Amino acid sequence: MAEAKHNLGADSITIALTNTAPVAGNTILANITQISYTNLPTSRVITISASSQTAGTYTAVATDKVLTATGGAVATFRYVVLYNDTPAAPVDPLICWYDYGVGGVTLADAETFTVDFGASLFSLV
Repeated sequence: MAEAKHNLGADSITIALTNTAPVAGNTILANITQISYTNLPTSRVITISASSQTAGTYTAVATDKVLTATGGAVATFRYVVLYNDTPAAPVDPLICWYDYGVGGVTLADAETFTVDFGASLFSLV
């Protein structure tokens, strides 16, 4: 999984923002209703800083991504969705999503939001 459909060591893993709850049947980015990215950076690609398997456990480590509102407020979002922007088929397959809680997140001009991946993006055993 980690080096086939999603080659986490090489593919372009990107963040999408939505205020609509993703469901298990959402498999590609087109299934997600994204917010307007007005006033956000055009690049939402994350960096996988390490991707390896040791003793049967695969771990991917990602560098936190900071999004800064520039030029005005940003539409409210509650979910951060990770998708793979590299494959041609299927186009933009989803990897996972995070729920930031009731009420969501709204950024005023110059405010930042950090997608914090912690010690690792995930581990597969």
